[in-house]
Amino acid sequence: MWEIRGIIMLAKIKEFVKKYQADIILVIGVILISLLSFAIGYIVAKQQEKEPLKIEYESSHHWSGNLRIVSGLEIS
Repeated sequence: MWEIRGIIMLAKIKEFVKKYQADIILVIGVILISLLSFAIGYIVAKQQEKEPLKIEYESSHHWSGNLRIVSGLEIS
């Protein structure tokens, strides 16, 4: 009894795949391209890691102090 249901289910799945084969391939292609694009972007971003941006104040207790932004460069 279970074997017959399994065979019928497989036949229905096979029929569904045949009917929508082009759409299934399109969806799989879009997903693969999206994953590939994300992976390439992630790898490129990892290779371009930079020093974090540092913000320093000359007078640390007053907002009116001169503001310097240091990012690995000498600022005078």
